[in-house]
Amino acid sequence: MSAGPSSAGPPGAIRPVSPLLPEPAEIVEKRSFGADLHAFRLRLLDPAARPRFDFQPGQFNMVYVPGVGEVAISISSDPDDADLEHTIRIVGRTTAVIERLGPGDVLGLRGPYGNGWPLQEARFKDVLVVTGGLGCAPVSGAIDYMFRRRASYGHITVLHGVKKPADLVHASRFEAWRRQPDTTVVLTTDQPDRVWRDRTGVVTEHFEEVELDPSRTVVLICGPEVMMRYAIRILRRRGVSDDRIFVSLERNMHCAVGWCGHCQLGPEFVCKDGPIFPVRRLGRFFGVHGL
Repeated sequence: MSAGPSSAGPPGAIRPVSPLLPEPAEIVEKRSFGADLHAFRLRLLDPAARPRFDFQPGQFNMVYVPGVGEVAISISSDPDDADLEHTIRIVGRTTAVIERLGPGDVLGLRGPYGNGWPLQEARFKDVLVVTGGLGCAPVSGAIDYMFRRRASYGHITVLHGVKKPADLVHASRFEAWRRQPDTTVVLTTDQPDRVWRDRTGVVTEHFEEVELDPSRTVVLICGPEVMMRYAIRILRRRGVSDDRIFVSLERNMHCAVGWCGHCQLGPEFVCKDGPIFPVRRLGRFFGVHGL
């Protein structure tokens, strides 16, 4: 699948833009983290379209493969970057086709959709980021955003867990964050190998290492929902209120605009009302099997 001719009209013509039409974007870089996990850096073929893709860390795009389908993928790059990065795990028909693509191939993008992490609300407060597995990808852009504006945030703690060391994507980012002042990075794995030098066990086993003042801490959580539920219980016991704990939910999102109902969770549509919610807002619907 290679870059084709532009679909733009005659010179000077104003092309109508629908939020539901994908915009062609070329893959300019592909980085692999094991057999089924890849980061794709995409560049819009029409540079004039880039402002429409300005995003807040935490939002997602629909990534379109012509003739195959679309998948909702979080944007893992910094909002100030010209290109858009998406880290994709290969789990279905559409992502299986994307896996076979590389630099020079073209995908479609529409978005961004959903809301972003509460980075304005977190200004001048401590921030605790708790992630598991590929959950680090939707938060990576938010962490980079805070470090680029370091004076606006208090102590930043990143607590991230993976099943095995090979699952640690963006390792260089974690090392760069670890070198930042007033920052704590805790990495852990369930299945350490001979070269692993960080913690072992699941993320929630290491909360006691984290110093936090519940009155001035905002918590961002992304990862498996079972991990999020246990993390929330611990945070509540340590005095963090539900309106300061934010989770990013993953659901089967088809339209991304709240029309199809596939991602409905109680009264909320995860695609347009989320994917990021304060725990207080989710209430009794969070963690209910089948919702």
